Amino acid sequence: MPHVCFILHPRFQMLAYVFACETLRIANKRASRGIFTWETRTATAEPVEASNGRLVEPDVRGWMDGKRCDLLLVLAGYEPLALRPHGLGQFLRRAAGAGAILGGIDTGVAVLASFDLLKGHSVVVHHEAEPGFRETWPEIDVIDAIYHFDGRRLSSAGGTATGDAMLGWIASEMGATFADEVAEDMIHGSLRPAAQSQRPLDTMDPTLQAMRALMLAHIEDPMPIREIARQLAVSEKRLRALCRSVLRRSPSEYYLSLRLQHARALLSTTRLPITEIAVATGFGSHAGFSRTYRKEMGTRPRDVRLR
Repeated sequence: MPHVCFILHPRFQMLAYVFACETLRIANKRASRGIFTWETRTATAEPVEASNGRLVEPDVRGWMDGKRCDLLLVLAGYEPLALRPHGLGQFLRRAAGAGAILGGIDTGVAVLASFDLLKGHSVVVHHEAEPGFRETWPEIDVIDAIYHFDGRRLSSAGGTATGDAMLGWIASEMGATFADEVAEDMIHGSLRPAAQSQRPLDTMDPTLQAMRALMLAHIEDPMPIREIARQLAVSEKRLRALCRSVLRRSPSEYYLSLRLQHARALLSTTRLPITEIAVATGFGSHAGFSRTYRKEMGTRPRDVRLR
């Protein structure tokens, strides 16, 4: 009987936790028996506060060996590494050594990374936390998807994507037909493909999709638009016309908006100095970055950091 262990860190995303637990409950209901069991532990070993202010009690306290788990999911919030309880790292390593799939939901992947448990794996991170994760662990491959299985590792962007991730795991345990039936019972519709983008561009045009991918890959060292056009095998003029027609802005304006969104995420979710954020988003100086950010975003970087 597959067993799931949830580990909740302070301010974890309640929506993701509910989706995960309810998917298991509905699966048991569909099977008319308890085919899945689960337990909840907390990083504090005490009731822990969720993102919505509610307290969740742990079923098991501490990190002593308990029931062997098949799937272990870490759920965390805005500051996933603010609390690193003694014994958690060993608990995670023991579970992995016993064959469990280790998973991170939302910023839970940062907890796994901090214990060096994602080496050689690619992961999904919620798009708001992705810039900070990339800066902290540049050696870990981050992909744009709603969830991702990579060997014995599972990562999910959180939110409703947690339901898709759980259904994907259930499909691996009980078969795709059963997982589809559970999705039906959840009024979830069809199981979304894992590789679906978290923030799809507002167009299916392959040239613009490829342009965006190139720009995101070169945030710190922005590529000249002429080089982007060359790699896309289109003329600069054609690329500008396509952007104007579909995105209502020039390629340079769109590129700048991506860099500033990246900067906003770093300001909001990391403690990197503003000067380092300026460099990480392709600006030559703190002053130039602050000036551009205020002009385009309507506020100063330091005000975002203070909030």
